Amino acid sequence: MLHCFQVPLAILLLALSITSSHAFRKYRHPKIKSSVYLSPKFVLDQGSVVDKYYYNIDFPRGHIAIKGFNAEVVDEAGHPVPLHETYLHHWALGRFHQRLNATNPEQDYIFVRNSGICQNNSVGQYYGLGSETRGTNTDVPDPFGIEVGNPTDIPAGYEERWLLNVHAIDTRGVEDKLGCTECRCDLYNVSKDEYGRPLRPDYIGGLRCCYDHAQCRLREVSEGAKRNLYMRYTVKWIDWDEFIVPVKIYILDVTDTWKQLGNSTGQSSEHECHVEYDVESCSASGMADNRCTDSKRISLVFPTGGYIVYGVAHQHSGGIGSTLYGEDGRVLCFSIPTYGQGKEAGNEAGYIVGMSTCYPQPGSVKINVGETLILESNYSSAQRHTGVMGLFYILVAEQLPKPRLSLRVPIAKQVNKV
Repeated sequence: MLHCFQVPLAILLLALSITSSHAFRKYRHPKIKSSVYLSPKFVLDQGSVVDKYYYNIDFPRGHIAIKGFNAEVVDEAGHPVPLHETYLHHWALGRFHQRLNATNPEQDYIFVRNSGICQNNSVGQYYGLGSETRGTNTDVPDPFGIEVGNPTDIPAGYEERWLLNVHAIDTRGVEDKLGCTECRCDLYNVSKDEYGRPLRPDYIGGLRCCYDHAQCRLREVSEGAKRNLYMRYTVKWIDWDEFIVPVKIYILDVTDTWKQLGNSTGQSSEHECHVEYDVESCSASGMADNRCTDSKRISLVFPTGGYIVYGVAHQHSGGIGSTLYGEDGRVLCFSIPTYGQGKEAGNEAGYIVGMSTCYPQPGSVKINVGETLILESNYSSAQRHTGVMGLFYILVAEQLPKPRLSLRVPIAKQVNKV
């Protein structure tokens, strides 16, 4: 009887071997593609500021999964520019749908926000970093990806495009480098914002004072200091297929002054994200030392649920780390800055040159629907800081990868039984 079973079993094993080989070929990781692009040229002189929006930038087209995006400021020769010469306050990558044959490309479009809970015009970008750019990992782990370019998501008569916002401050020859990078209003000699609206009396520094074409106070002037610069950005992606698990982008802001409407779980809430805030010095209390810490916290109801597969914070100079907690106090993700020690690009002393990232084992860090999360942003308050940020980026998968087919163990057990 055993002999009679061996022939069908051999045929079955051969058939299963062919089937499983085909299945594993489907699951094989596709090769990640990568392209490097340059933004349009922008010009900076000593103490000057650019805050530009570049529409329809070069970007991979089609139905793809983004696997990473990063950028840095370079000169005309392609050399990276150090932060102590040109401070990269922030850059942001946005997605939008442009009407075909639009007469005004900068107005006739639909902005496609991330899935985050901030509303209106706040932090709707897909990616965004600052001085920490060169030392921060933005790669999306396998088998996850940020899905874009799906034809079913693009309205009829539109096409998908991308925009890049670059906010950079030239600090060569300025009176106060840190003050210029923190956009102190007195150093920019402004009392109105870029739209001519008067600043609040208590507004001493931030984005409203270092807008496009603003000028920070100089201690010395050099002739011929103007130079042409570019954002060099790298995109990593793969073509979309059925085995990629989509992730959603959520950007949380510690300045969010949200209010819940009724007894909702967060789906019906008003979120006003102010993006920036000030850190007061503890010197007034006579406690000024390296142990002075300003800790800002906010509780937020997460509108959906899922699994965190990536996380990173965004902070400015003076930042000492940020943590995202679950409702029960468990740490979901924490992100700590690295400060440079030298002069070369990527290691500039006194500047944040990288942020640590979270890559949890898939399925190990879950957020429940309607869970209250706590975001904490910590800064050194040994001195005053203006216009700092406390953002936290997370990628959330609403489902986990399907188990990969493996036939070796079950077949081996069946043969042993026989």
